[in-house]
Amino acid sequence: MGNIVAIVGRPNVGKSTLFNRLTGTRQAIVDEMAGVTRDRLYGKAFWNGIDFSVIDTGGYATNSDDIFEEEIRKQVLIAIEEADIVVFVVDVVTGITDYDEGVAAILRKSQKPVLLVVNKVDNNDRIPEASYFYALGLEELFPISSINGAGTGDFLDKLTSMFPKDEDEEFLDLPRFTIVGRPNAGKSSIVNAFIGEDRNIVTPISGTTRDSIYTRYNKFGHDFYLVDTAGLRKKTKVSEDLEFYSVMRAIRAIENSDVCMLMIDATRGFEGQDQKIFSLIQRNKKGIVVLVNKWDLIEKDTHTTKKFEAELRESMAPFTDFPIVFTSATTKQRIHKAIEGALQVHENRNTKITTSKLNETLLPLIEKYPPPSTKGKFIKIKYITQLPTHSPTFAFFCNLPQYIKDPYKRFLENKIREHWNFNGVQVNIILRKK
Repeated sequence: MGNIVAIVGRPNVGKSTLFNRLTGTRQAIVDEMAGVTRDRLYGKAFWNGIDFSVIDTGGYATNSDDIFEEEIRKQVLIAIEEADIVVFVVDVVTGITDYDEGVAAILRKSQKPVLLVVNKVDNNDRIPEASYFYALGLEELFPISSINGAGTGDFLDKLTSMFPKDEDEEFLDLPRFTIVGRPNAGKSSIVNAFIGEDRNIVTPISGTTRDSIYTRYNKFGHDFYLVDTAGLRKKTKVSEDLEFYSVMRAIRAIENSDVCMLMIDATRGFEGQDQKIFSLIQRNKKGIVVLVNKWDLIEKDTHTTKKFEAELRESMAPFTDFPIVFTSATTKQRIHKAIEGALQVHENRNTKITTSKLNETLLPLIEKYPPPSTKGKFIKIKYITQLPTHSPTFAFFCNLPQYIKDPYKRFLENKIREHWNFNGVQVNIILRKK
C-alpha cells in the first residue's frame, strides 16, 4: 500500500535538499507543465525495502508576507490530513522562529505521527545546538545535514519503521482499479454507473488507515475492487487549495491500485492537469486505460473518434500503447468495455515470458539491428531475462551497457510490444553488465 510522507517547514530551511536526498534526484520532480507556475514536488523514495511517496509542500506557497503565514498554515493542515507521517524541518542556524512555533503548535494538536528534523547540522559542534529544538514539544528529533547526508540514515530507519502496518488481511487477492481524473470529469457518476442499482453486490471495507474505500464488483463474471479515494472525508477548511488537494488525492489513489482508469472530459480535451495525473500513473508504473467521458455531448461525424484518439495519443507520447474507451456515464455507453479494458490491462501487467522465449525471439532481431557502436566500441547483447517485479521489467545483459542510448532502448521496447501484448502497461528496460 502507498505510504505518503509530507515535508513541512518554512522557506530556506532545506526542505528541497532533503526531498532531493530522499528521492535521489536533483530537480523538482513533477514535470513542468505549461500553466503550472508552482512546482508540485512529488517523488518516490526507497529505504529498508520499503518504498514511499514524498511530497514537499514547499512548492505551494505564494511569496508575499501577508498571505505567507496563512499559506504555510494551510500546507501544514493539508499535510496532516493527507499524509501518513509529517516531517517538520527546522534550521539549526536560525534557531526557533515564531513560524516554527506556530507550525509546531498545529502539529502537536494533530493525531499524526511527526518527526522533527533539525537541518544544517553540518559539523559536530552544532549537535548540542540541535537539542534546543526539544522546546517545540515534539518528541522525535533528528539532527541531520541534508547537504552531506549526515544523520539521514537514522532518520530514515525511524521513518520507515513508523508506517502503518497493512491491515489488508481481509482483502482478497483481487485486481484493484482506480478511476482518477480532474474534478468534474465524471468520476463518481461512472462509479455509480459501474455499480448500478445492485447495491447489494457492494461490500465497502472501510476502517483501513488510509481512507480509500474498496468496493467489490462481483457480477457478469468479473471480480475486482473499485478503489474510491476521498470517500468518507469531511472537507476541512483547507479545501480552498483544491489543486494541491486533488494532486494528493490522485497520488493516494494511484498508489493503492493496479490499473488506473484516467478519465478525461471530452468537452474539455486533454489538459495540463490530465497530463500531470498521466505522468504520476507512469511514474508509479501502474496499468492505464484512458476513458473519454461525456462523449454523448460531442457533435460527431464519421471521423470524430479517430481524430480525437490520434490527438490524444500525440499529446501523451512517447507512451502511446494503451486502450482508449469513449464512454458516457449518463447513458452508460461502453461502460462494460471500460471494465473489460481494465481487466485485460491487469492481465497484461502480470504477463511473464520465459527466458528461452525472450532470447529466441529477440536475439535474432538484435543481431540484425545491433546497438550503434560508440567510440569504435561494439556493443554485444548476450542474454535477456524478465525480472520478478510488479510491472514488466526486462534485463538485457551486455558488455557495455553505459553506451546504449534511449532511442535503442525504445527500439527494444517496441520489439517486445510487437511480439507480446503489453497494451496499457509500461515496459521497463534495464541494461546490465554481463
